[in-house]
Amino acid sequence: MPVPNSKPEITAEVGGQKNVEALLKVSRDFRSDTMTIPTDAQLLFALQASRGDDVYMEDDATSSLERRIAKLAGKEAALFAVSGTMTNQLSIRTHMKQPPHSIITDHRAHVHKMEAGGIAMFTQATTHQLVPSNGIHLTLEDIEPALVLGTNIHYAPTKLICLENTLSGMIFPQDEVVRIGELARKNGIGMHLDGARIWNVAAAEIERRGLDARKEEDLETVYVATLLLTAHNDALADVSSLTDLLEPFDSASLCLSKGIGAPIGSAIVGTKEFIDRARWFRKAFGGGIRQSGGIAAAADYAITHHFPRLAGTHALARRLQEGLKELGCDILAPVETNMVFFDPAPIGLTLDSVMARLKALPEPILVMRERLVVHHQSSPQAVEDFIAVVAEMKKEREAGGHPEKEQVDDPMLEEGKLRRQAALGY
Repeated sequence: MPVPNSKPEITAEVGGQKNVEALLKVSRDFRSDTMTIPTDAQLLFALQASRGDDVYMEDDATSSLERRIAKLAGKEAALFAVSGTMTNQLSIRTHMKQPPHSIITDHRAHVHKMEAGGIAMFTQATTHQLVPSNGIHLTLEDIEPALVLGTNIHYAPTKLICLENTLSGMIFPQDEVVRIGELARKNGIGMHLDGARIWNVAAAEIERRGLDARKEEDLETVYVATLLLTAHNDALADVSSLTDLLEPFDSASLCLSKGIGAPIGSAIVGTKEFIDRARWFRKAFGGGIRQSGGIAAAADYAITHHFPRLAGTHALARRLQEGLKELGCDILAPVETNMVFFDPAPIGLTLDSVMARLKALPEPILVMRERLVVHHQSSPQAVEDFIAVVAEMKKEREAGGHPEKEQVDDPMLEEGKLRRQAALGY
């Protein structure tokens, strides 16, 4: 069914016609929420940002963003950097003092699978990847037997547990995070969160609790309660001292360029001592940014103006899930935020044939195999068109037709296959 277009965020007068056309393409791109592009208002806001030197900690816009994120997170301090990979690797390096040492992660974890071997390269750590026994998320019962404790010289002792929230769009239950955190603390082990899409977790929690995503105090309330921890457990979500809920994590990486659509950036949160040391490593990594005010301001704008849209992306993902499921496609993972994993095989279609038909539309739709990611610039019309194409292909198949032959001409197709091999990871 036709869905009316929303008010344009990029105009030819301000952003240029090429970027107007780029926004249309982005609105029909389900490969990743990194595909979003800056809006006119976002860049105009950034244009007026301070232009100090952040390596000398003299840029007001960057410092202001770091203070804001630290406050939202209920942590002492924050550090801005250029990417989620950098903030994860900086955090891990800051935690890990001296080999031999090892880290526990989910076997699908981005920090292990998709960050160019950074843990081994920068930290010289062994990574133990665990497969969740429930098929969805790690539990204390998965992790405790895998801990390497003591001083046996044959082994690398466990020094850090890395969790990810969301993972494949699925929210990590808060009560389980608390249990794992208690185990870590009892054994003197650090806890780090890859919160690449923690904004989606916070948006889901705000919606669940009937709060207003446009209000800073409501975002702060939920962030202190769920940033870094997710609210599936009402008893824990309602405790009076929300800051207590952050205790399981010593650090977290919060990506700003995925869900909320900053053009560049991610942040680490932790204690002041931790952030001071991470800042040192950021310099060593070549990650210091001189006049960072413009990109920090664009990220600040995204928290204020794009975060409130995330609940809408979750609704679109649910609509996409429902439409595909009604047609007979398999849904491969619970749809809890902005990701849908689907398989059209039960209705006689291949992923490659669906991808080819979508790409051949007059206004193409781009996907990365079975993973569909909805973002704040996704078009409701694109969702309806996606469902309509699959319905048309199913009807043709039932009438005796055959799916199109595989067309491997998308440079991201190989990445999609790698992500599939990573067992529906990130």
